[in-house]
Amino acid sequence: MTDPMGGDWDRTPWWLPAWLLAMVSGMRIDVRWLHTSWMDIVFARDQSNSVVENRRPESTGGTVAYYLWAVLGALVLTVVYPLFVLGLATRFYAHRLDRFTAGLGFAGVALFSVVVWGLFSAATYISPIAFEGFVAVVVAGVVATISAVVALYFRRLDGRATTVALAYPLGVTAIFLPPVVASLYSPTLASIVFPSSTSLAIWILNNVLDFAGIAAFIRASFELQGVAYVGMWFALAVPVGWFLGGLVTLVDGVRDSGSSHPADDGGSKIY
Repeated sequence: MTDPMGGDWDRTPWWLPAWLLAMVSGMRIDVRWLHTSWMDIVFARDQSNSVVENRRPESTGGTVAYYLWAVLGALVLTVVYPLFVLGLATRFYAHRLDRFTAGLGFAGVALFSVVVWGLFSAATYISPIAFEGFVAVVVAGVVATISAVVALYFRRLDGRATTVALAYPLGVTAIFLPPVVASLYSPTLASIVFPSSTSLAIWILNNVLDFAGIAAFIRASFELQGVAYVGMWFALAVPVGWFLGGLVTLVDGVRDSGSSHPADDGGSKIY
């Protein structure tokens, strides 16, 4: 495969910061590699040539099909590549968090969580939030601490499925539950969290759960106010954790698929 950083691929403005140039270079390598791999699905690369490139048909019909497939691949990448980047970012922080928690151990993770959410609880105590709000944040901090420890336990078990199915949702709960609970009693946070939560809940009911009478049952049985927001975000931690864990699994599979990625052959690698 030709060097994706050669020619036009290497023409970047001189005034861009070094870190941004590295990011752009890495994105160009990824996009070029992913699109080449897409073309390889139908138009396999010719290994007999000194320069390995996708086979280009000589007939008119084949040429048209080649370019139509290339355009379709570009359209697919506009959807897939942002998810790929999100997976890279999630993997980056997940792996560092994993090393951090592994070094602390169960007792260290519990103590760290108690300190973090204890300080957060103290901040809510001296804030204008009502006392019952402070109590709710303390309870949420306890739940978050338990979730963090249990997430570490499932992370240490062998198997990617266990990590994605259990560790990631518990990790999301451990990180986001206390701030959501605090937003129930803080007008400042509530003005940000609640409208977005309501819009998200309406979208989920209208698009995801609108079958077999599930959306109608939820609307008739629950009212989205007060503690119901906590239940909503606690429930969302499961699919959000599955989604992020699935993205990390996908990225790990792509990165570990072999040395055909140009970044693995000495190209610019920023991840």
